[in-house]
Amino acid sequence: MEILVLGGTKYFGIHMVEELIKKGHNVTIATRGMAKDTYGNSVRRLVVDRNSAKSMAEVFNNKTYDVVCDNIAYCSNDVRYALDSIKCKRYVMTSSMSVYDDLHFNTMESGFNPLEKPLKWCDRADYPYDEVKRLAECALFQAFPSQNSVAVRFPFVIGTDDYTKRLYFYIEHAVKGIPMFIDNIDAQMEFVSSDEAGRFLAYLAGQECTGAVNGSSEGTISLREIITYVEGKTGRRAVLSKAGDTGPYNGAPDYSLNTRRASEWQFDFSPLKSWIYDLIDKYIQEAMA
Repeated sequence: MEILVLGGTKYFGIHMVEELIKKGHNVTIATRGMAKDTYGNSVRRLVVDRNSAKSMAEVFNNKTYDVVCDNIAYCSNDVRYALDSIKCKRYVMTSSMSVYDDLHFNTMESGFNPLEKPLKWCDRADYPYDEVKRLAECALFQAFPSQNSVAVRFPFVIGTDDYTKRLYFYIEHAVKGIPMFIDNIDAQMEFVSSDEAGRFLAYLAGQECTGAVNGSSEGTISLREIITYVEGKTGRRAVLSKAGDTGPYNGAPDYSLNTRRASEWQFDFSPLKSWIYDLIDKYIQEAMA
């Protein structure tokens, strides 16, 4: 298939592109042309200003793709500029668990219905992240109802290639004894690995299923469990203090995402605890280096 990837040079987008190439698809990546990639001759490249309707229209004039994988649709205007400019049979959008107003254990896709929220056209800076992601889904499903499309709602994505360093924050602070302030140390949370997130997006490119779908590893873990593991491995003690550095996951509640729909679509996610401790071990080594 001819597949266009908007983004694809960072984080789980790289895993997605590599998986698409492995499956034998003809892949084109469209970026600002600022980031280097390691795909060599395995992909075609286009340079475009994603935030400009004019640039999108000019670059994609008379181009047609079987699938568009959109990793960087943050707001409703992003979706509009893409689908007004690009002819495609299928559109796979990376969304977020942030669309849910009420995250809780076993949160199902029905927890946010983008057809029921009034659509507002906006740019990324117009509203907080959770709101612009909701409006991106609203644009997709309300303004383009005949488009074969899927919106993938991920929790926190983590991996050794995680440029946000949010999970690494806790391991580094614990190893180095740097005071940190955590307001939800016992909250049970879900994650997904960057490589599995990429594989899921690549998998969906070849399917016909539509609508919103959760994508998350099975099972939860708390920051206390993570920190206790780090202390046990290193013999060091974390310093918890209200005057310490603010934890990046502060405010996150107990939650998990129901992935039954993904399973019905024949994709089963890995158990969280089958891989997260290996990741923590790598972070420990990095922090102690």
